[in-house]
Amino acid sequence: MYYILMHKGIPVAKLELDETVCVIRRIDEVYHPKHLPVGIPVRHGAVDRAALNEWWADRSIPASRSGVRQALETLQLSNPRMLITKCMGLSLSDQYWIRPFEREDIEWERVNFFTNAFTEDMGDLLFGRTEKQGPWNIHSPDNTSDGCLKKRWKLMSGRRCLVKGGSAPLMLQPFHEVIATMVCRRMGIPHAPYWLVWEDEVPYSVCEDFITADTEFVSAWRVMKTMKKDNSTSLYRHYLNCCQALGIQGMVHAMDQMLVLDYLIANEDRHLNNFGLIRNAGTLEWIGPAPVFDSGSSLGYDKLPAQIIAGKGMECKPFKRRHEEQVRLVTSFDWIDFEAIKGLDQDIREVFRDAGMYGDDSRIQAVVLSVNRRVAHLQELSREHGAIVDRPEDDVMENVAAAYIEE
Repeated sequence: MYYILMHKGIPVAKLELDETVCVIRRIDEVYHPKHLPVGIPVRHGAVDRAALNEWWADRSIPASRSGVRQALETLQLSNPRMLITKCMGLSLSDQYWIRPFEREDIEWERVNFFTNAFTEDMGDLLFGRTEKQGPWNIHSPDNTSDGCLKKRWKLMSGRRCLVKGGSAPLMLQPFHEVIATMVCRRMGIPHAPYWLVWEDEVPYSVCEDFITADTEFVSAWRVMKTMKKDNSTSLYRHYLNCCQALGIQGMVHAMDQMLVLDYLIANEDRHLNNFGLIRNAGTLEWIGPAPVFDSGSSLGYDKLPAQIIAGKGMECKPFKRRHEEQVRLVTSFDWIDFEAIKGLDQDIREVFRDAGMYGDDSRIQAVVLSVNRRVAHLQELSREHGAIVDRPEDDVMENVAAAYIEE
């Protein structure tokens, strides 16, 4: 079947989509190449179909998502990619969608999820609530949400909010999202605020969508597709190079803040799709780094208290394998107000105050001890590093890279 790939109200390309195997078979015509998804190569006027298919596949719910198998069985679908066309590829992260080729009457203003209501049927299915009688309406942004944890979009007092669970059996990620929010608040790090809700005595984190009807999130993975990386350039440096080429300001400081946060909370899942940039979808103007979000897989979320205290087995992403190595990519610590983070102990205890079986005393003590130890180490690094003299950011990127950004 033929579709038009749309960017808001702008037709981008004519596609032939094989809905049985959920792949783009042909790209017949490109109308506005500048509005193609970021990082899709165009060579000699031809769009890289494999790259566009990769981008398209990334819009689907992962097969490993908690609850997706039961949802597909209820809907009698064989592949989560088949869900994308059920909502015309619409999401709450960007402004791309697909319109049937001969349906020019379908307009962005009438179908997008930023300004129009959406059904909660798909969210109910993903949360295991399959008792509904009658047909399911699955025109929902849940069809294009990524990640493996149980999650759904909900309209809360007119706000588009993502509700996300934790991984069994400990279910700790929702609490850790809230703790990460408190750390960001104390340190002045731009972030998407999370709060805690309970449903059927199960904890979930909630955050409001930080993307609007005029903006879109572009992941670091897609940003790094805009330039070819050579073997002598580290992944970290390559990301900064790409951002610099796009004209993004303030990236060194933004990355310093994210890396310090991830070190403090021992974040184990800062992958290349949960940080990045924001741009204006209409003008294609780059706005800047996205706020920090998705920090729940941290603070020993899947480990015993003794493991947390020992600091063993804490994985690190995306630039180094160990947190102690990755934090040394930070170019300046002089922005950190160590007085402001002295109260983290109380924050952690407050978050777990009514956690019941999810927050036993030994775990809370282990998390507090681990965070205090990392704060002390940050202070040591700050003293060793000293204040960086103010100078143009381009100089910082060039001169500091040799000393701190290497694989």
